Amino acid sequence: MRLGVLDVGSNTVHLLIVDAQPGAPPLPAFSHKTELRLAEHLDEVGALTYAGTRMLATSVRQALEIAEREGCETVVSFATSAIRDATNAEDVLRSIAATAGVHLTVLSGEQEARLTFLAVRRWFGWSSRRLLVLDIGGGSLELAIGDNEDPDAALSLPLGAGRLTREWLTSDPPPAEDVAALSRHVRSVIEREADVIRRHREPDRVVGTSKTFRQLARICGAAPSAAGPYARRTMTLDSLRAWLPSLAAMTAAERAVLPGVSPTRAPQLLAGAVVAQAAMEVLDVHELELCPWALREGVILRHLDTMRSEAFE
Repeated sequence: MRLGVLDVGSNTVHLLIVDAQPGAPPLPAFSHKTELRLAEHLDEVGALTYAGTRMLATSVRQALEIAEREGCETVVSFATSAIRDATNAEDVLRSIAATAGVHLTVLSGEQEARLTFLAVRRWFGWSSRRLLVLDIGGGSLELAIGDNEDPDAALSLPLGAGRLTREWLTSDPPPAEDVAALSRHVRSVIEREADVIRRHREPDRVVGTSKTFRQLARICGAAPSAAGPYARRTMTLDSLRAWLPSLAAMTAAERAVLPGVSPTRAPQLLAGAVVAQAAMEVLDVHELELCPWALREGVILRHLDTMRSEAFE
């Protein structure tokens, strides 16, 4: 079957279309992205503006039209922190429903962490044993640890790369004292909550997912995307530490020419690096491996699991 997953995130509205069936890996068939940067359309009280809401509703409608044109039998639609944190989230959801005819499911931070963990578990399999998964998004940092497909513990923190860039790094490049202040803030937030993860047995494998980790790993020497999804990619804490001062000294335009870094994500890469370093240090992670699957794949896999379960009822 052809299945679409529509992800309304902090940076993009992303439609991923896959050919999928229960018990088999989903095979990407088509991808469509619209860069919206929803958090830039929040007003002083944290509400998504009228213009931002209209842009979002239009983008969702257009994505659904593309999904229909591409032959999707089903589209699973969800939103993450950008909508979850908006003070007028219910009004935004009603506007999307009226314009696009779809009711978005708003995932909690913990649901994000658990679904991403599922995707990583399926990608690496049971031989990877106990997993610790780290995921830096635009609005939040997700952490999860466990032996099974559902983690023993899952945690979401308001430490997304886009959020922190807007709140802490307002100059380009930012002054050293702003970067230092951000580092202290990030570390304190992670330290305050890390026992949720640390009280569990140490992982056998640590994995980073999503675009921020992929871009950081690439500039630290990991294989390019042209090497394909099955190339083993890792990033060490030492290599990240070595790069962070250079990233802090660069403008966004200078970061955008680094290998693997997209111009749209370059402004928030420094904040992402600060979060990655702090998380690895607090959790005593010296090396992590990259996984090409993340939240969208987790949503697809959970949907397929539900279909398979219903087929046996």
